Amino acid sequence: MNILHTSFECYPIAKVGGLADVVGALPKYQNDLGINATVVMPFPDNKFTQEAELKKVHSGTIHLGEEIHQYSIQNIVSPDLGFMVSLLHIPRVLDRANIYGYNDEAERSIAFQLAVMDWVVTTQSIPDIIHCHDHHTALIPFLMSHAEPYEALRRVPSILTIHNAQYQGQLSYDRLEYLPPFDKTQIGLLDWDNCINPLASGIKCAWKVTTVSPNYMKELQKQANGLEALLRSENKKCTGVLNGIDTSTWDPETDPMVVKNYKMTNVVSGRKENKKWICDHFNLDIEKPLFAFIGRLVGEKGADLLPEISKEVLQKNEVNVLILGSGIPEVEEQLQSLCKEFEGTYNTFIGYDEKLSHIIYAGADFLLMPSRVEPCGLNQMYALRYGLIPIVRRTGGLKDTVIDIGDGGFGICHDSALVWDVCYSIQRAVTLYNDQKKYKAIQKKIMKIDHSWDRSANQYKYIYESLIQRK
Repeated sequence: MNILHTSFECYPIAKVGGLADVVGALPKYQNDLGINATVVMPFPDNKFTQEAELKKVHSGTIHLGEEIHQYSIQNIVSPDLGFMVSLLHIPRVLDRANIYGYNDEAERSIAFQLAVMDWVVTTQSIPDIIHCHDHHTALIPFLMSHAEPYEALRRVPSILTIHNAQYQGQLSYDRLEYLPPFDKTQIGLLDWDNCINPLASGIKCAWKVTTVSPNYMKELQKQANGLEALLRSENKKCTGVLNGIDTSTWDPETDPMVVKNYKMTNVVSGRKENKKWICDHFNLDIEKPLFAFIGRLVGEKGADLLPEISKEVLQKNEVNVLILGSGIPEVEEQLQSLCKEFEGTYNTFIGYDEKLSHIIYAGADFLLMPSRVEPCGLNQMYALRYGLIPIVRRTGGLKDTVIDIGDGGFGICHDSALVWDVCYSIQRAVTLYNDQKKYKAIQKKIMKIDHSWDRSANQYKYIYESLIQRK
């Protein structure tokens, strides 16, 4: 069974968020099941591609309106990622340092999708299934079904996985000229709310639609940035498959990024060494519980609440707070402005540092995730793997993966993305921390929880097999 994953991100090649972690792990676990899973993604001009060994395997031409673009496919020879990754290179279009953030995002995503289709058809290396990830590749199911140049793909099943429905890639109809000839009677499959909506088109045209957690699929039918009715109407082909984590990368016993490796038998001493490094590095008090936030400083993550939360808990509790992330400039400034007022118990790292994030997972006492939207969430799974107790809002995948200690579980949960709710949860966490016997027991308990990709990879295998039988 040959599966082609199409995505704009894939760890460790190019990463902005959880999409990269999923696409960088799921194919590896699928290959362990005997599936030949490969990834095609845009060629990023970054450190990884500058140092990797690449092999050019194909070149071709696409038309983007009146413009003609040459493209090439370069396979990654080394390092070995556990699955084949093909990088699609279009000079001056896809060979950029950043993944997103350009004025010609529409042209870039359409060019990528057209080149992927041309490559697949031209080489006649047609996969059994094409698996598309998020709106950047969500026009592919429509192109496979209705674009004249890709008629050979009519009977190839397609899957669309929605990682975040807030971003849909809407385009004005003047971009229609970028698409190859297609049956104009099917133009309604591109439309949603009087514009071309790639994510809506993918939901309509893909043979199967998945989300990254069961609860997120339920939530989308009530709130999906305008796509609620569509998802309800397409409900029969929709299912939620909970993401996993790559337990070979995220393993406190072997992780090369942490200060001190540890396992369940020495979790207390191992985590203490990592916490000491954090406290020394950020001028924090090792005797006090350490609450950390890791992620994008945006509204979806509830990051705009963090300045007020931090100020309130630091004024009323003997705790440390450490924030790692970047995002909305105003939020960054507010968080940084607290450093002087709460020197010795509060600090920030504005930006992102992969090594530092691993050390925080291995050394902090509680992880804050006050998310307004969290389709799956991987941070809480990393935290559990490292013995770090998560404090989460019951939404999306957080509700699927974290059970409150009051319900016999192992985390601390709240229902609203409000300062009061989060502060109350932090006070509950302080109470738990002061009961060191119970706190340490939970640390060991959560390290046993299996959130590897094994189960999810098997679920996708079942979905693939059912689609191939339909074919």
